[in-house]
Amino acid sequence: MIYVFLATGFEEVEAIAPIDVLRRAGLQVTTVSITDEQTVMGAHGIGMVADTLFADNDYSDADLLFLPGGLPGSTNLNAHQGLRQLILDHHAAGKALAAICAAPMVYGSLGLAQGKRMTCYPGCEQHLVGADYTANLVERDGLMFTGKGPAAALALGYMLVEHFCGEDVADQLRQGMIYTF
Repeated sequence: MIYVFLATGFEEVEAIAPIDVLRRAGLQVTTVSITDEQTVMGAHGIGMVADTLFADNDYSDADLLFLPGGLPGSTNLNAHQGLRQLILDHHAAGKALAAICAAPMVYGSLGLAQGKRMTCYPGCEQHLVGADYTANLVERDGLMFTGKGPAAALALGYMLVEHFCGEDVADQLRQGMIYTF
């Protein structure tokens, strides 16, 4: 199961595009509101109805925790103590983490960026304490997946599909979605 966490002010395309790609690959994706409401407002005024609220899950079936970026969405994710503990527990269990744009700051603030090749939105790299900041569109280091910003949303989705389903499935999706970059 893949959980995508939505906080007020999330970058809409950075949530929706990867969710779409992952679901097209047949992966189970659940969107989670970290607010007290199921509808979460994005950074550009687009409301998204989450599948569930944070407190309504135990996350024991999580294969990947995904954090969309945006501001103030990323800072709101970083301030959620339950999510921070979940991320630490998930990482300690040797499971995959992904974040895009400003959201890798959450992993940096938890000490999980140390020694990892990572990317993020330009100007947010100071939050990736101890990371090898690459400025690439997408980056993978072991089970840590990061994207630079909105333009990386599809590429990060395909990278995750490749990880979970293999290169052939990711290539078929790229072709079917006319992704020729």
